[in-house]
Amino acid sequence: MTGRWIALMRQALELAERGRYGTSPNPMVGAVLLSRSGEVVGTGTHLRCGGPHAEIFALKEGAAEGTGGTMVVTLEPCVHQGRTPPCVDALLAAGIARVVIGTRDPNPLVNGSGVEALRSAGVEVVEGVEEEACRRLNRRFFHWVATGSPYVTLKMAMTLDGKLAARGGRSQWITSEASRKEGYALREEYDALLVGVNTVLADDPRLLRHLGLNPDPQLLRVVLDTHLRTPSDAALFQRDPQGVVIFCSEGVPADRRKELEDRGAAVVEVGDDGRGQCDLRQVLRWVGAHGASSVLVEGGGEVHWSFLREGLAQSVHAFVAPLVLGGREATSAVGGAGFSSPQEAVRLRFVEVRRLEEDLVLIAEVERV
Repeated sequence: MTGRWIALMRQALELAERGRYGTSPNPMVGAVLLSRSGEVVGTGTHLRCGGPHAEIFALKEGAAEGTGGTMVVTLEPCVHQGRTPPCVDALLAAGIARVVIGTRDPNPLVNGSGVEALRSAGVEVVEGVEEEACRRLNRRFFHWVATGSPYVTLKMAMTLDGKLAARGGRSQWITSEASRKEGYALREEYDALLVGVNTVLADDPRLLRHLGLNPDPQLLRVVLDTHLRTPSDAALFQRDPQGVVIFCSEGVPADRRKELEDRGAAVVEVGDDGRGQCDLRQVLRWVGAHGASSVLVEGGGEVHWSFLREGLAQSVHAFVAPLVLGGREATSAVGGAGFSSPQEAVRLRFVEVRRLEEDLVLIAEVERV
């Protein structure tokens, strides 16, 4: 039966992917319900944070045939009352005889309690089916729960020689329209978007979601601005200014702070990192504590360098155009002082390499060396 469980769990993983743009900061979950005879009678996906869980959708679809059957689910069913009732109670009420689980839920309110409650009620529980794939599906959620800080991805749109912009700062457009659209799609699945103040000053971006893939249009927009140089008439404040958080150093001028707060932004003072910049660890702890499990960094080269130097980035999503700009004064994808030797460099592991129109898409995870 193991082969059958693997096939069904892969189906559940495909179902879970349908919730990519709506579940965060909750995990993506997919479920497949089998009858007593082993036929698929119901499927479910957790589509939106606060909405019904995958198991509930599957039970609703196949409740009549599900008694005595099996629920295959990518993540351990919850046993606590949150925004929705416990899934374990629903499974027991439906008379499910067996639950096949991909991975346990790291949330301290669950983490084994769901499995224990099912087994105590006489339900057979099979664990660890396609566990690595199930954990990878929700790697951002797992990281956030384990560390209290959001999962960080650096997004770069650059030339083959690693430039974000030509000398003088012009960057529109380095990559193709298809790459830009995929970059916008990333904003739809991350909880927060982060830039440095230099990006605000140079580009005056709105930093919004544009594609409508996420049912929640709200996006936490974070600016690193040590000395509060963000203009009070910046485009950031034209729409949903309450979603803007500006991090600065301690002891900034009170009048500048009030000016930005009057526009609706939250201004948060954090400590110095020892280099005259905001302490990124404090920034990430604040963001994580306010419900953001993931951050997409669209900063310039200096911001990217800061995250890599401090070991605070988990992945890189790069769009590489078939262009060579050259130039010592052109903006590099990663700036800063740089490491002094290849042995000190941040090592990446490519997990996906593909073409997108004329561009290349490179997705890599940061390896801890």
